[in-house]
Amino acid sequence: MTWLITGGAGFIGAHVVRAMREAGEAVAVYDDLSTGDRSRLPGDVPFVRGTTLDGAHLRRTMEELSVRGVVHLAAKKQVAESVARPLHYYRENVEGLRTLLDASVDGGVRAFLFSSSAAVYGMPHVKLVTEDTPCAPMNPYGETKLAGEWLVRATGSAHGVATASMRYFNVAGTAEPELADTGVFNLVPMVFEKLTQGAAPVVFGDDYDTADGTCVRDFIHVEDIASAHLAAARALVDRAPGTDLTVNIGRGEGVSVREMIDLIGEVTGYGADATPVSAARRAGDPARVVASADRIRDALGWSARHDVREMVASAWAGWCRLHPEARR
Repeated sequence: MTWLITGGAGFIGAHVVRAMREAGEAVAVYDDLSTGDRSRLPGDVPFVRGTTLDGAHLRRTMEELSVRGVVHLAAKKQVAESVARPLHYYRENVEGLRTLLDASVDGGVRAFLFSSSAAVYGMPHVKLVTEDTPCAPMNPYGETKLAGEWLVRATGSAHGVATASMRYFNVAGTAEPELADTGVFNLVPMVFEKLTQGAAPVVFGDDYDTADGTCVRDFIHVEDIASAHLAAARALVDRAPGTDLTVNIGRGEGVSVREMIDLIGEVTGYGADATPVSAARRAGDPARVVASADRIRDALGWSARHDVREMVASAWAGWCRLHPEARR
C-alpha cells in the first residue's frame, strides 16, 4: 500500500515521510514546493510536483503510484496572512482539500489522514482541551481547518473511506538539523532570531491570569507529531470503512512563554541575554491552551516521548546549521 503525503517536502511533512519510511511504509510525496524543500527528502522517495487544486494531475499521480492511502499536510498556515487573505486561504485549504478528496474517491483511496490544528478551538476557557471542547476558531486559518475536518468526515462516511483528523498544538524541535524549520513564525525560532540579532526576546503580554503572567502553551516535538501520524495511518488500515477518528496531538503539559524563553537562554548559552522585554498583548491570544492527550493514547496507544529541553536543543542545532554565527 502506497501512502501519498501531500506537503511532504515541508517541515512537518518531511518528518512524517521520515517516520513512515523508517517504519517500512511505502510513501510518495506530492508538493508544490511553495514553502517546501525537496532536499529534505530521501532521493529514493517518489516525488511529484503539483498543487492540490489540480484534480487531473492528482488522479494521474494516484493511478501511476497505486496510491491507496493519503496523508494530507499541504496547506497555508499563517494566521495573520489568513486574516489579510481569507479568499486565498479558503481556496488553498478548503477547495484544495475538496479537489484532493474528489481524486481520492475516484482513485479508490481507502484511508485518508487529515492534518488539522488546535486553531479549531479558538480561545477555550478550560484547563485541558479535549476533542469534545467546543470549536470556535478565531481566524480564517482555523476556520479552514475546521471546515476541512467536516469535509473529510462527510466524504469518508459517504464513500467508505476510513478517516482521521489530527489536531496538533505548538510544534517545535527537529529530528535532525537538516530537517529544521526554516520559517520564523513560532515562539522558539522567533527567540532564536532575536538572540542572533543581539536583541532581547519579546513577550506579548505579561499580565495574563497565569502563574507568571505570560501565556501557557502545550509544546510538542515534531518527531512526536510524525510518530502520531504514523500510528494513525496504520490504524486507519484496520478500521471499518467510513469510520472517523479525531484526536489531539499534545503532551498534556503547559509551559509558559517566560519559562520557554528562560530554557532557551540556558540551552543556547545566551543566559541573561535572553531576558525578555514585555510588549502589549496580541489580539486573540488565549491565556492557556493545553491539550488533553487521553483519546490518542486510548485509541492509538500513542504518547509523546520528547520533553521541552529536547525540543529546544534540537531546534537550536538546526538554527545554528543555518546561522553558524549564532552559536556560543
